[in-house]
Amino acid sequence: MHTLLFLEPGHFHAALTLRTQNSRINPTVHVYAAEGPELEAFIALMRSFNERSDAPTNWDLRVHAGENALERLMEERLGNVVIVAGRNNTKLDAIGALHDAGFHTLVDKPWITNSAAIPLLNKATACSPLAIDIMTSRHDVVAQLRRRIVATEPVFGAFAGTKTEPAIEIGSRHHLGKTVNGAPLKRPTWYYDVDIQGDGMVDIQSHMVDQTQWLIDPEDLVDFDKDISIENAERWETIVPLASYVNSTGATSFPESLSTRIADDELRLACNGQIDYHLNGIGVRQRSEWALQQPEGGGDLHTAVVRGGGCDIVVRQGPETGYKTEIHATNGTDLEPRLTEALPAWRDAFPGLDIRQSDIGFELMIPTTLRTGHEAHFAMVLNQFLDLVETEEWPEKIARRIRTRYTLTARAQEIATR
Repeated sequence: MHTLLFLEPGHFHAALTLRTQNSRINPTVHVYAAEGPELEAFIALMRSFNERSDAPTNWDLRVHAGENALERLMEERLGNVVIVAGRNNTKLDAIGALHDAGFHTLVDKPWITNSAAIPLLNKATACSPLAIDIMTSRHDVVAQLRRRIVATEPVFGAFAGTKTEPAIEIGSRHHLGKTVNGAPLKRPTWYYDVDIQGDGMVDIQSHMVDQTQWLIDPEDLVDFDKDISIENAERWETIVPLASYVNSTGATSFPESLSTRIADDELRLACNGQIDYHLNGIGVRQRSEWALQQPEGGGDLHTAVVRGGGCDIVVRQGPETGYKTEIHATNGTDLEPRLTEALPAWRDAFPGLDIRQSDIGFELMIPTTLRTGHEAHFAMVLNQFLDLVETEEWPEKIARRIRTRYTLTARAQEIATR
Protein backbone atom coordinates (compact mmCIF):
# COMPACT_ATOMS: atom_id res chain seq x y z
CA MET A 1 0.00 0.00 0.00
CA HIS A 2 1.32 3.42 -1.00
CA THR A 3 1.17 6.60 1.08
CA LEU A 4 0.71 9.66 -1.08
CA LEU A 5 2.20 13.08 -0.42
CA PHE A 6 0.94 16.21 -2.18
CA LEU A 7 3.32 19.14 -2.67
CA GLU A 8 1.87 22.66 -3.06
CA PRO A 9 -1.27 21.53 -4.96
CA GLY A 10 -2.01 24.79 -6.76
CA HIS A 11 -3.92 23.11 -9.60
CA PHE A 12 -7.15 21.14 -9.19
CA HIS A 13 -5.61 18.24 -11.16
CA ALA A 14 -3.80 17.25 -7.95
CA ALA A 15 -7.00 16.41 -6.08
CA LEU A 16 -8.57 14.69 -9.11
CA THR A 17 -6.05 11.84 -8.78
CA LEU A 18 -8.01 10.84 -5.65
CA ARG A 19 -11.49 11.42 -7.04
CA THR A 20 -12.22 7.72 -6.50
CA GLN A 21 -11.16 5.44 -3.65
CA ASN A 22 -8.19 3.18 -4.39
CA SER A 23 -7.36 0.09 -2.34
CA ARG A 24 -3.69 0.40 -3.31
CA ILE A 25 -3.42 3.74 -1.52
CA ASN A 26 -3.24 4.34 2.21
CA PRO A 27 -6.46 6.23 3.13
CA THR A 28 -4.28 8.66 5.10
CA VAL A 29 -2.78 11.14 2.66
CA HIS A 30 -0.58 14.13 3.41
CA VAL A 31 -0.42 17.59 1.88
CA TYR A 32 2.49 19.98 2.33
CA ALA A 33 1.78 23.54 1.30
CA ALA A 34 1.89 27.17 2.35
CA GLU A 35 -1.28 28.46 3.96
CA GLY A 36 -3.59 30.29 1.59
CA PRO A 37 -6.38 29.92 -0.98
CA GLU A 38 -4.62 27.21 -3.02
CA LEU A 39 -4.38 24.88 -0.04
CA GLU A 40 -7.94 25.74 0.98
CA ALA A 41 -9.22 24.88 -2.51
CA PHE A 42 -7.43 21.52 -2.42
CA ILE A 43 -8.89 20.69 0.99
CA ALA A 44 -12.38 21.71 -0.16
CA LEU A 45 -12.21 19.52 -3.26
CA MET A 46 -10.95 16.53 -1.26
CA ARG A 47 -13.74 17.09 1.27
CA SER A 48 -16.33 17.16 -1.52
CA PHE A 49 -15.18 13.71 -2.64
CA ASN A 50 -15.70 12.36 0.89
CA GLU A 51 -19.09 14.04 1.36
CA ARG A 52 -20.78 13.31 -1.97
CA SER A 53 -23.78 10.98 -1.92
CA ASP A 54 -22.69 8.86 -4.89
CA ALA A 55 -19.69 6.59 -4.16
CA PRO A 56 -18.09 8.83 -1.51
CA THR A 57 -14.40 8.44 -0.78
CA ASN A 58 -12.88 7.98 2.66
CA TRP A 59 -9.63 9.94 2.56
CA ASP A 60 -8.08 11.05 5.83
CA LEU A 61 -6.25 14.21 4.79
CA ARG A 62 -3.41 15.33 7.04
CA VAL A 63 -2.46 18.94 6.40
CA HIS A 64 1.11 20.11 6.99
CA ALA A 65 0.74 23.84 6.40
CA GLY A 66 3.59 26.33 6.46
CA GLU A 67 6.61 27.60 4.60
CA ASN A 68 9.39 25.43 3.14
CA ALA A 69 6.92 22.70 2.17
CA LEU A 70 9.37 20.82 -0.07
CA GLU A 71 12.07 20.67 2.59
CA ARG A 72 9.63 19.52 5.27
CA LEU A 73 8.15 16.84 3.01
CA MET A 74 11.57 15.41 2.19
CA GLU A 75 12.75 15.53 5.81
CA GLU A 76 9.66 13.83 7.30
CA ARG A 77 9.34 11.18 4.51
CA LEU A 78 5.84 10.05 5.46
CA GLY A 79 5.27 8.40 2.07
CA ASN A 80 7.00 7.17 -1.07
CA VAL A 81 4.99 8.85 -3.86
CA VAL A 82 4.66 12.62 -4.37
CA ILE A 83 1.97 14.29 -6.50
CA VAL A 84 2.93 17.70 -7.88
CA ALA A 85 0.43 19.99 -9.64
CA GLY A 86 0.96 23.70 -9.32
CA ARG A 87 3.29 26.45 -10.49
CA ASN A 88 5.05 25.38 -13.68
CA ASN A 89 8.10 27.67 -13.65
CA THR A 90 9.57 25.92 -10.57
CA LYS A 91 8.20 22.46 -11.25
CA LEU A 92 11.39 20.90 -12.58
CA ASP A 93 13.36 22.25 -9.63
CA ALA A 94 10.97 20.39 -7.32
CA ILE A 95 11.08 17.25 -9.47
CA GLY A 96 14.87 17.31 -9.39
CA ALA A 97 15.05 17.71 -5.61
CA LEU A 98 12.53 14.93 -5.02
CA HIS A 99 14.29 12.69 -7.54
CA ASP A 100 17.64 13.19 -5.81
CA ALA A 101 15.99 12.40 -2.46
CA GLY A 102 14.61 9.10 -3.76
CA PHE A 103 10.90 9.91 -4.11
CA HIS A 104 8.75 8.70 -7.01
CA THR A 105 6.95 11.70 -8.53
CA LEU A 106 3.75 11.96 -10.57
CA VAL A 107 3.62 15.48 -11.95
CA ASP A 108 0.96 17.41 -13.83
CA LYS A 109 1.81 18.96 -17.19
CA PRO A 110 3.50 21.07 -18.33
CA TRP A 111 6.88 20.50 -16.74
CA ILE A 112 8.61 23.24 -18.64
CA THR A 113 7.92 26.89 -19.47
CA ASN A 114 11.08 27.62 -21.48
CA SER A 115 14.13 25.87 -22.87
CA ALA A 116 16.39 26.91 -19.97
CA ALA A 117 14.94 24.01 -17.98
CA ILE A 118 15.81 21.30 -20.55
CA PRO A 119 18.96 20.17 -18.66
CA LEU A 120 16.83 19.63 -15.52
CA LEU A 121 14.31 17.69 -17.64
CA ASN A 122 17.01 15.40 -18.98
CA LYS A 123 18.47 14.77 -15.53
CA ALA A 124 15.11 13.94 -13.89
CA THR A 125 14.27 11.40 -16.60
CA ALA A 126 17.69 9.77 -16.86
CA CYS A 127 17.28 7.09 -14.17
CA SER A 128 15.13 5.91 -11.29
CA PRO A 129 13.26 6.84 -9.14
CA LEU A 130 10.27 7.47 -11.38
CA ALA A 131 9.37 10.91 -12.66
CA ILE A 132 6.25 10.60 -14.83
CA ASP A 133 3.84 13.26 -16.10
CA ILE A 134 0.06 13.18 -15.81
CA MET A 135 -1.14 12.53 -19.35
CA THR A 136 -4.86 11.77 -19.31
CA SER A 137 -5.73 11.74 -23.01
CA ARG A 138 -4.62 8.14 -23.63
CA HIS A 139 -7.42 7.03 -21.31
CA ASP A 140 -10.11 8.65 -23.46
CA VAL A 141 -12.05 6.04 -25.45
CA VAL A 142 -12.28 8.26 -28.55
CA ALA A 143 -8.50 8.66 -28.61
CA GLN A 144 -8.07 4.91 -28.13
CA LEU A 145 -10.43 4.12 -31.01
CA ARG A 146 -8.77 6.69 -33.28
CA ARG A 147 -5.41 5.05 -32.65
CA ARG A 148 -6.89 1.61 -33.38
CA ILE A 149 -8.34 2.79 -36.70
CA VAL A 150 -5.05 4.42 -37.75
CA ALA A 151 -3.27 1.13 -37.00
CA THR A 152 -5.73 -0.79 -39.24
CA GLU A 153 -3.99 -0.56 -42.61
CA PRO A 154 -6.88 -1.89 -44.78
CA VAL A 155 -9.06 0.96 -43.48
CA PHE A 156 -6.72 3.89 -42.87
CA GLY A 157 -3.76 3.12 -45.10
CA ALA A 158 -0.65 5.23 -44.51
CA PHE A 159 -0.45 8.83 -43.27
CA ALA A 160 -1.13 11.30 -46.07
CA GLY A 161 -1.02 15.07 -46.05
CA THR A 162 0.16 18.27 -47.72
CA LYS A 163 1.83 21.44 -46.50
CA THR A 164 -1.52 23.19 -46.15
CA GLU A 165 -3.35 20.09 -44.89
CA PRO A 166 -0.87 18.08 -42.79
CA ALA A 167 -1.47 14.44 -41.96
CA ILE A 168 -2.42 15.28 -38.38
CA GLU A 169 -4.28 18.37 -37.25
CA ILE A 170 -5.30 18.68 -33.60
CA GLY A 171 -7.17 21.63 -32.11
CA SER A 172 -8.73 22.55 -28.79
CA ARG A 173 -10.49 25.39 -27.06
CA HIS A 174 -10.29 25.50 -23.30
CA HIS A 175 -11.96 28.00 -20.99
CA LEU A 176 -10.57 30.17 -18.23
CA GLY A 177 -13.96 30.09 -16.51
CA LYS A 178 -15.22 26.54 -16.12
CA THR A 179 -16.97 24.03 -13.85
CA VAL A 180 -15.07 21.24 -12.07
CA ASN A 181 -16.70 18.55 -9.92
CA GLY A 182 -19.99 20.39 -10.31
CA ALA A 183 -18.78 23.75 -8.96
CA PRO A 184 -17.27 26.92 -10.54
CA LEU A 185 -13.48 26.65 -10.66
CA LYS A 186 -11.40 29.21 -8.78
CA ARG A 187 -7.99 29.63 -10.36
CA PRO A 188 -4.94 30.94 -8.49
CA THR A 189 -3.89 34.45 -9.48
CA TRP A 190 -0.55 33.20 -10.85
CA TYR A 191 -2.42 31.14 -13.46
CA TYR A 192 -2.69 34.38 -15.43
CA ASP A 193 1.07 35.02 -15.38
CA VAL A 194 2.74 33.32 -18.37
CA ASP A 195 6.11 33.56 -16.59
CA ILE A 196 4.75 31.15 -13.96
CA GLN A 197 2.04 29.14 -15.72
CA GLY A 198 3.67 29.13 -19.15
CA ASP A 199 2.26 30.48 -22.39
CA GLY A 200 0.26 29.02 -25.26
CA MET A 201 3.20 26.96 -26.53
CA VAL A 202 3.81 24.75 -23.50
CA ASP A 203 0.59 23.86 -21.66
CA ILE A 204 -2.15 22.16 -23.68
CA GLN A 205 0.39 21.67 -26.46
CA SER A 206 2.11 18.96 -24.39
CA HIS A 207 -1.09 16.87 -24.45
CA MET A 208 -1.28 17.30 -28.21
CA VAL A 209 2.31 16.19 -28.73
CA ASP A 210 1.53 13.12 -26.63
CA GLN A 211 -1.37 12.23 -28.92
CA THR A 212 0.82 12.68 -31.98
CA GLN A 213 3.54 10.49 -30.47
CA TRP A 214 0.94 7.82 -29.75
CA LEU A 215 -0.26 7.80 -33.36
CA ILE A 216 3.08 8.05 -35.18
CA ASP A 217 5.56 6.57 -32.72
CA PRO A 218 3.76 3.96 -30.57
CA GLU A 219 7.06 2.25 -29.69
CA ASP A 220 8.54 5.53 -28.34
CA LEU A 221 11.65 5.35 -30.48
CA VAL A 222 11.76 8.97 -31.64
CA ASP A 223 14.85 11.03 -30.91
CA PHE A 224 14.10 14.74 -30.87
CA ASP A 225 17.30 15.87 -32.58
CA LYS A 226 17.08 13.26 -35.35
CA ASP A 227 13.38 12.76 -35.94
CA ILE A 228 11.60 16.08 -35.27
CA SER A 229 11.77 19.35 -37.20
CA ILE A 230 9.76 22.41 -36.20
CA GLU A 231 8.55 24.38 -39.21
CA ASN A 232 6.77 27.22 -37.45
CA ALA A 233 5.44 28.26 -34.05
CA GLU A 234 3.32 31.26 -33.15
CA ARG A 235 1.36 32.49 -30.16
CA TRP A 236 -1.30 35.13 -29.63
CA GLU A 237 -3.35 36.68 -26.86
CA THR A 238 -6.75 36.31 -25.26
CA ILE A 239 -8.03 39.59 -23.84
CA VAL A 240 -9.14 39.06 -20.22
CA PRO A 241 -11.30 41.89 -18.78
CA LEU A 242 -10.85 42.69 -15.11
CA ALA A 243 -14.36 41.39 -14.34
CA SER A 244 -13.50 37.96 -15.81
CA TYR A 245 -10.24 37.84 -13.85
CA VAL A 246 -12.01 38.76 -10.60
CA ASN A 247 -14.72 36.18 -11.18
CA SER A 248 -12.16 33.47 -11.96
CA THR A 249 -9.72 34.12 -9.11
CA GLY A 250 -11.68 35.87 -6.36
CA ALA A 251 -9.09 38.68 -6.38
CA THR A 252 -10.23 42.31 -6.46
CA SER A 253 -7.69 43.63 -8.96
CA PHE A 254 -4.85 42.65 -11.27
CA PRO A 255 -1.53 42.23 -9.42
CA GLU A 256 1.29 44.70 -9.95
CA SER A 257 3.41 41.90 -11.44
CA LEU A 258 1.16 41.89 -14.54
CA SER A 259 1.16 45.67 -15.03
CA THR A 260 3.17 45.58 -18.27
CA ARG A 261 0.53 43.31 -19.85
CA ILE A 262 -2.51 45.35 -18.81
CA ALA A 263 -4.19 48.23 -20.64
CA ASP A 264 -7.63 49.70 -20.00
CA ASP A 265 -8.34 47.13 -17.26
CA GLU A 266 -7.71 44.27 -19.67
CA LEU A 267 -4.99 41.63 -19.45
CA ARG A 268 -3.32 40.51 -22.67
CA LEU A 269 -2.77 36.83 -21.90
CA ALA A 270 -0.50 35.02 -24.39
CA CYS A 271 -2.18 31.67 -23.83
CA ASN A 272 -2.89 30.62 -27.45
CA GLY A 273 -0.52 28.91 -29.83
CA GLN A 274 0.04 26.88 -32.96
CA ILE A 275 2.97 24.58 -33.75
CA ASP A 276 3.70 23.11 -37.19
CA TYR A 277 6.30 20.33 -37.23
CA HIS A 278 7.28 16.99 -38.71
CA LEU A 279 7.70 13.82 -36.66
CA ASN A 280 9.32 10.96 -38.57
CA GLY A 281 8.62 12.97 -41.73
CA ILE A 282 4.87 13.15 -41.02
CA GLY A 283 3.34 16.63 -40.93
CA VAL A 284 1.57 17.81 -37.77
CA ARG A 285 -0.30 21.00 -36.91
CA GLN A 286 -1.57 21.55 -33.39
CA ARG A 287 -3.50 24.61 -32.26
CA SER A 288 -4.57 25.48 -28.73
CA GLU A 289 -6.89 28.36 -27.85
CA TRP A 290 -8.44 29.75 -24.66
CA ALA A 291 -11.80 31.50 -24.35
CA LEU A 292 -13.12 33.36 -21.34
CA GLN A 293 -16.07 31.25 -20.27
CA GLN A 294 -17.22 27.67 -20.72
CA PRO A 295 -20.43 27.55 -22.82
CA GLU A 296 -23.67 26.63 -21.10
CA GLY A 297 -24.03 22.86 -21.10
CA GLY A 298 -20.61 22.40 -22.67
CA GLY A 299 -16.96 22.05 -21.75
CA ASP A 300 -13.55 22.09 -23.38
CA LEU A 301 -13.79 21.64 -27.16
CA HIS A 302 -11.60 19.27 -29.16
CA THR A 303 -11.18 18.62 -32.88
CA ALA A 304 -8.82 16.42 -34.86
CA VAL A 305 -8.28 15.27 -38.42
CA VAL A 306 -5.93 12.38 -39.20
CA ARG A 307 -5.48 11.98 -42.96
CA GLY A 308 -4.70 8.61 -44.49
CA GLY A 309 -4.47 7.04 -47.92
CA GLY A 310 -7.52 4.87 -47.21
CA CYS A 311 -9.66 7.42 -45.36
CA ASP A 312 -9.54 10.37 -43.00
CA ILE A 313 -10.46 10.17 -39.33
CA VAL A 314 -12.36 13.21 -38.02
CA VAL A 315 -13.02 13.92 -34.34
CA ARG A 316 -15.38 16.76 -33.52
CA GLN A 317 -17.01 18.16 -30.40
CA GLY A 318 -19.03 21.33 -30.09
CA PRO A 319 -22.53 22.79 -30.26
CA GLU A 320 -23.25 20.77 -33.41
CA THR A 321 -22.64 17.52 -31.48
CA GLY A 322 -24.30 18.58 -28.25
CA TYR A 323 -20.74 18.84 -26.84
CA LYS A 324 -20.35 15.08 -27.10
CA THR A 325 -17.18 13.88 -28.81
CA GLU A 326 -17.83 12.12 -32.13
CA ILE A 327 -15.46 10.16 -34.35
CA HIS A 328 -16.06 9.73 -38.09
CA ALA A 329 -14.36 8.01 -41.02
CA THR A 330 -14.59 9.94 -44.28
CA ASN A 331 -13.04 10.55 -47.72
CA GLY A 332 -12.46 6.94 -48.71
CA THR A 333 -13.61 4.76 -51.61
CA ASP A 334 -15.56 1.62 -50.69
CA LEU A 335 -15.29 2.80 -47.12
CA GLU A 336 -18.42 1.15 -45.73
CA PRO A 337 -17.45 -2.45 -46.61
CA ARG A 338 -13.92 -1.90 -45.28
CA LEU A 339 -15.26 -0.54 -42.01
CA THR A 340 -17.76 -3.38 -41.75
CA GLU A 341 -15.00 -5.93 -42.26
CA ALA A 342 -12.82 -4.36 -39.55
CA LEU A 343 -15.65 -3.89 -37.04
CA PRO A 344 -15.59 -7.38 -35.41
CA ALA A 345 -11.91 -7.04 -34.51
CA TRP A 346 -12.46 -3.54 -33.11
CA ARG A 347 -15.34 -4.81 -31.00
CA ASP A 348 -12.92 -7.03 -29.08
CA ALA A 349 -11.52 -3.84 -27.54
CA PHE A 350 -14.70 -1.75 -27.80
CA PRO A 351 -17.72 -3.99 -27.08
CA GLY A 352 -20.90 -2.72 -28.69
CA LEU A 353 -19.11 -0.49 -31.20
CA ASP A 354 -21.16 0.13 -34.34
CA ILE A 355 -21.15 2.33 -37.46
CA ARG A 356 -23.77 4.48 -39.12
CA GLN A 357 -23.79 6.87 -42.04
CA SER A 358 -23.22 10.51 -41.09
CA ASP A 359 -23.19 13.90 -42.77
CA ILE A 360 -19.45 13.56 -43.52
CA GLY A 361 -19.07 9.80 -43.97
CA PHE A 362 -19.53 7.15 -41.30
CA GLU A 363 -19.72 7.71 -37.56
CA LEU A 364 -18.24 5.15 -35.19
CA MET A 365 -20.91 4.75 -32.52
CA ILE A 366 -19.27 4.27 -29.11
CA PRO A 367 -21.57 2.88 -26.41
CA THR A 368 -22.15 5.21 -23.46
CA THR A 369 -20.90 2.50 -21.11
CA LEU A 370 -17.40 2.83 -22.61
CA ARG A 371 -17.20 6.60 -22.20
CA THR A 372 -15.54 8.12 -19.13
CA GLY A 373 -15.31 11.81 -18.33
CA HIS A 374 -12.05 13.76 -18.29
CA GLU A 375 -12.15 14.13 -14.50
CA ALA A 376 -12.18 10.34 -14.11
CA HIS A 377 -8.96 9.91 -16.10
CA PHE A 378 -6.68 11.29 -13.39
CA ALA A 379 -7.34 8.35 -11.09
CA MET A 380 -6.61 6.03 -14.04
CA VAL A 381 -3.25 7.75 -14.60
CA LEU A 382 -2.42 7.31 -10.91
CA ASN A 383 -3.22 3.58 -11.10
CA GLN A 384 -0.98 3.20 -14.14
CA PHE A 385 1.79 5.07 -12.33
CA LEU A 386 1.53 2.75 -9.31
CA ASP A 387 1.92 -0.22 -11.67
CA LEU A 388 5.28 1.25 -12.71
CA VAL A 389 6.30 1.91 -9.11
CA GLU A 390 5.59 -1.69 -8.18
CA THR A 391 7.51 -3.24 -11.08
CA GLU A 392 10.65 -1.42 -9.87
CA GLU A 393 11.86 -1.16 -13.46
CA TRP A 394 13.06 2.03 -15.15
CA PRO A 395 10.78 2.71 -18.18
CA GLU A 396 13.32 4.18 -20.61
CA LYS A 397 10.76 4.42 -23.43
CA ILE A 398 8.38 6.47 -21.31
CA ALA A 399 11.26 8.69 -20.20
CA ARG A 400 12.26 9.27 -23.82
CA ARG A 401 8.66 10.14 -24.66
CA ILE A 402 8.55 12.73 -21.86
CA ARG A 403 11.86 14.30 -22.85
CA THR A 404 10.76 14.50 -26.48
CA ARG A 405 7.45 16.25 -25.91
CA TYR A 406 8.74 18.87 -23.48
CA THR A 407 11.82 19.56 -25.56
CA LEU A 408 9.55 20.10 -28.57
CA THR A 409 7.25 22.54 -26.76
CA ALA A 410 10.21 24.40 -25.22
CA ARG A 411 11.91 24.82 -28.60
CA ALA A 412 8.60 25.95 -30.12
CA GLN A 413 8.30 28.51 -27.34
CA GLU A 414 11.76 29.84 -28.29
CA ILE A 415 10.65 30.26 -31.91
CA ALA A 416 7.32 31.89 -31.05
CA THR A 417 8.87 34.48 -28.71
CA ARG A 418 11.83 35.58 -30.82
